[in-house]
Amino acid sequence: MVALVDLSDPSAFVDAPPHAMLEELRRTQPVYWQEMAGEPGFWAVLKHADVVHVAREPRLFSAEEGGVVLENLAPEQLAMMRNMLLAMDPPRHVAYRKPLAPRFKARVIDRMEGDIRVICREIMEAAAAKGEVEFVHEVAGPLPTRVIGQLVGIPPEDQDQIHRWAEQNTSGQDPELAGAGYQEGNPSVDMAMYAIGFAARRRQEAPREDLTSLILAGNFGGQPMSDMDFGSFFVQLVTAGNDTTKTMLSGGVLALLEHPDQLAELRADPSLIPGAVEEILRWANPLHYFRRTATADTTVRGVPIAAGDKVLMYYTSANRDEEVFADPHRFDIHRSPNPHLSFGIAEHFCLGVHLARLEGRIFIEELLARFPTIERTGPVRRTQSNLNNALKALPLRLAA
Repeated sequence: MVALVDLSDPSAFVDAPPHAMLEELRRTQPVYWQEMAGEPGFWAVLKHADVVHVAREPRLFSAEEGGVVLENLAPEQLAMMRNMLLAMDPPRHVAYRKPLAPRFKARVIDRMEGDIRVICREIMEAAAAKGEVEFVHEVAGPLPTRVIGQLVGIPPEDQDQIHRWAEQNTSGQDPELAGAGYQEGNPSVDMAMYAIGFAARRRQEAPREDLTSLILAGNFGGQPMSDMDFGSFFVQLVTAGNDTTKTMLSGGVLALLEHPDQLAELRADPSLIPGAVEEILRWANPLHYFRRTATADTTVRGVPIAAGDKVLMYYTSANRDEEVFADPHRFDIHRSPNPHLSFGIAEHFCLGVHLARLEGRIFIEELLARFPTIERTGPVRRTQSNLNNALKALPLRLAA
């Protein structure tokens, strides 16, 4: 019998995701009730098919009712989250997503390849000058900050502050990262207030070829997006884009270092890198879960779920479901098909999927081309979080 851990406890994920426990639960209790201290518990949905079912029923399993994190938020925090695309239900979600979707189509995002490659090469040159780096923050972290800054039109002089706020937004459960001097005030509010002022300034300027001009000129449910709504959207876009991409890149490099034969294959044949990116996303998915709230009595896999219950879609478990993935605990850059759920599915399928894949491919291409030697120089450390499947320290030596 595998020992059970408390899935609501951020410390349960510090050493590694509890894959052995999740495997046992997929076999014995695939819709698993987890008690929580101080508030109602939740249903952990662990099978791939059941996660898909919950995602495809947004009216029955609401993102907006209780938000997308397992902890019940204070009313003002929940109100802010409900203005984020990831926590909107239909029809509002469709009204807000539809005007943005053309800007994130593959053929549009592909035009950014040259700029992303330049950014990656500049990052690699800075890393080469140091030789020994803390890879998560010094190499992986700068890429999404600069790419999103360019996409949205954030002034370069503001990007470091935006990056700090984004990191603080995802690090509140880690005492080291959220300690004195790291998180002062409310970074989400601070970032939203910056965005509101940024939108107000941009409305007075000539339109540009960036996402901000597209949003400010857009029609969202029959009206323009307000500056307040823009603030919430900005927080989601910047925070999610920074954190998930940084996590994908750092977790992916660690996975390749732990599987040197497959790293050698990528060096010999870079055409394998897109498949490697998909396996990295399955193997080290950036988010453990997203929450929904049942709006009516229902069942999942025969388990009764009451209206108002929290229901968590566990991507960390679904991505290793034995019924979907052969030998699921094996890292395999050749895995095909690879129907992982790291980008979600159905109407909340990640809007930035093409950008994330492009960043992952180019980053790995440039990293391997620039550094024939990549070696760990110290212990890997993981962020304490029940939501973010992230590293906070990956010390490496990068040598030409």
